[in-house]
Amino acid sequence: MPDYATGVCQSPPSGVAFYRMRELLPILLVTMDSHTLLAAARATIDPALERPLGAAVLDVVCVGEQATLRIELGYPVVGYERELAPVLAAGLQGAGWGGSIRLELTARITAAAAQGSLKPVPGIRNILAVASGKGGVGKSTTAANLALALAAQGARVGILDADIYGPSQPLMMGLAGEQPTTRDGKRIDPLRAYGVAVMSIGFLINAEQPMVWRGPMVTQALMQLLNSTEWGELDYLVVDMPPGTGDTQLTLSQQVPVSGAIIVTTPQDIALLDARKGLLMFRKVAVPVLGIVENMAMHVCSNCGHAEAIFGAGGGERMAGEYGVPVLGRLPLDIRIREQADGGRPTVVTEPSSMLGQAYDSMARRVAARLTVGGAGVAAFPNLAVSDD
Repeated sequence: MPDYATGVCQSPPSGVAFYRMRELLPILLVTMDSHTLLAAARATIDPALERPLGAAVLDVVCVGEQATLRIELGYPVVGYERELAPVLAAGLQGAGWGGSIRLELTARITAAAAQGSLKPVPGIRNILAVASGKGGVGKSTTAANLALALAAQGARVGILDADIYGPSQPLMMGLAGEQPTTRDGKRIDPLRAYGVAVMSIGFLINAEQPMVWRGPMVTQALMQLLNSTEWGELDYLVVDMPPGTGDTQLTLSQQVPVSGAIIVTTPQDIALLDARKGLLMFRKVAVPVLGIVENMAMHVCSNCGHAEAIFGAGGGERMAGEYGVPVLGRLPLDIRIREQADGGRPTVVTEPSSMLGQAYDSMARRVAARLTVGGAGVAAFPNLAVSDD
């Protein structure tokens, strides 16, 4: 029989409890050794990443009929045990383990490389660009719920509304009419909603004021919003990009150190035509495209429950296969999503445990996982100095 110290049970209980277990140890140690359990756990497919867990499984320790797995992932883990535990249990059972399992999940979120030689923004580990080739596909709603889901999963998150001409995050995040402050007249303190730091040009102008600015002015203002905001320490800054693939979008992609981009589209062909342009724009400037989010993929009637793909079916999957990227999520067309965003309490906040909330939660987890493999007194407010050059 293997020695106790070299088997699975690496930290033997002391005293009476130890001797009461001794009669069980020969069976446990003969049938299950630490290497077998560890190998089985590491071979288990991570649902968020769709790859084996590998070295993320640090060790496996069993005491009696319970195996404890210590796992360190490169993305937020709050709530993930509900999805990961059944998968690991099945993997260990396949290797012969008949007891229960217990997970100890920790997250170690690091900075993914940005494009070219761009320097990271101080304090921000990763910048995620949420983009679309055209407007009207639900990009801003997706960006808001992505940021909120990442925060709910335990990450430190901010969101930058980069749509100068049509800022919508103040309304969606329940901050309409509010203004940020500054302590020194140079740095802006962002507003906060539901644990997320928020900055938008919409906080600095009248809600009905049109932004009649040319491209260079827009780019200059956005760079000031990014670099003059006191974000603090963030794991992720979600950038709600302006729609399209014009000069502003290209310049931002070249000047902002983006760790990864998410393309939002609806399933119909006309939207996919423009989404392809957005994807290729990021590839042109060497920004990793993490994947595609297919929004409004299915409409479920609120009266009868009938489900219908009113914008077509499978378009996002076909595009993903064409360009070799995954589908990060398929989100439904549901009146509640619109009502909740318009009311300043997006779905992840209002219905976190619902089917809708879980769809955003799963999407956010996959985005973060893919990134690991890609990847006092009120002072005078600082002016956004722009020139029409």
